[in-house]
Amino acid sequence: MTTIDQRKPEWLKINLKTNQNFKEIKQMMRNKTLHTVCEEARCPNIYECWANRTATFMILGDVCTRACRFCAVKTGLPTELDWAEPKRVAEAVEQMGLRHAVVTSVARDDLRDGGASIFAATIKAIRQRNPLTSVEVLIPDFQGKTEALQIVMDARPDILNHNIETVARLSDRVRSKAKYHRTLELLARAKEMQPEIPTKSSIMIGLGETWDEILHTMDDLRAHHVDILTIGQYLQPTRKHLKVEKYYTPNEFAELKEEGMKRGFRHVESGPLVRSSYHAHEQVKAAQTHKQAQ
Repeated sequence: MTTIDQRKPEWLKINLKTNQNFKEIKQMMRNKTLHTVCEEARCPNIYECWANRTATFMILGDVCTRACRFCAVKTGLPTELDWAEPKRVAEAVEQMGLRHAVVTSVARDDLRDGGASIFAATIKAIRQRNPLTSVEVLIPDFQGKTEALQIVMDARPDILNHNIETVARLSDRVRSKAKYHRTLELLARAKEMQPEIPTKSSIMIGLGETWDEILHTMDDLRAHHVDILTIGQYLQPTRKHLKVEKYYTPNEFAELKEEGMKRGFRHVESGPLVRSSYHAHEQVKAAQTHKQAQ
């Protein structure tokens, strides 16, 4: 069994260099009192993404009502509900010159709509200020509330993303309160509400799943009409979190990409450091090209 103390494989080494773009984005986020999942979830790609002036905005505060065993975001009872936040996100998108903005959030089970109204307001604010920018939202499951999902879908994001995270057998151990089949139902329901909006999901591997279970999860996602899939290596953020059971090789990730494309996903982003919003703009373009080619 692999532990966090063991040396990571060569392909997981991260470039920690910062440049002026990195410093400017960090300062801008602080000035606008904004959070990013890049920082809160200790994403390994923060140096690359911020250096390239891309970031994933995390709305609804930085305290999550759930305690998933893979995630480094703080857990507790949130107090923040800031209706001026969508405007600040839209301003940041403009200042960064983004052509594709990704917006996610902590889980807010304390709110009646799970924060769906703030998601919708953020989509609208970005569009109003940045009409040429596409908007991707990575949403929580809203405890399965159809009316909350409808609020988000009525705002017509360009991509609706909700992560399944892991295989069915491990879901209850890895995810707090989220349910494997509820995730599939949410993704299918989003497609029913707005059939033309691409849906997306992500799997992290290295938690003890089998190869066949990964393939079965792909099949489940395709059966629920998911268009885009990302697959990345799970990395233990702190000693309190689940341990890494296996480091997959780049060749294995390449095989999984092939398996996903064979199953009909429009695009599969698969690699050791891939995260849900990694190269998100490129994922959109690849999926659009694939659809046009069909």
